[in-house]
Amino acid sequence: MIRHAGLVARRICGLWRGALIEGPSGAGKSDLALRTLEAGFRLVADDRVVVFASGGRLYGRAPDPLSGLIEARGLGVVPEPAIALSEIAVLVRCVEAADRVERMPEPRLETVMGVSIPVFDLWPFEPAAPAKIGRMLEHLGVGP
Repeated sequence: MIRHAGLVARRICGLWRGALIEGPSGAGKSDLALRTLEAGFRLVADDRVVVFASGGRLYGRAPDPLSGLIEARGLGVVPEPAIALSEIAVLVRCVEAADRVERMPEPRLETVMGVSIPVFDLWPFEPAAPAKIGRMLEHLGVGP
């Protein structure tokens, strides 16, 4: 299955753990992905993600023509070193305004291809957004 999303990952406990970043066109997915790269994440895929399940876990990779590329609005599509694939540990939904993010949200899960993963709303232009994704991956029960 191909999803209109980006996927960035961080190595945690020896494994690549990723955040699938979704939202409508122009929502800030690639901008957020670029800022996570500056925060030590690695690109897996931008704009389109091939998603598949294996062994009860969800994984993603870039479609071949988009591998190693990321869009930088105002600059164009630029090369970026990427990893081949990552487990998808969390789903981040880009919302249109900071006030659309609940201060203390109830835990939510979404089932994708038979695998349940945590879902978080995030305003992609918030300065702390990359740090929040890091905390999602490290501290909210998505470790091995």
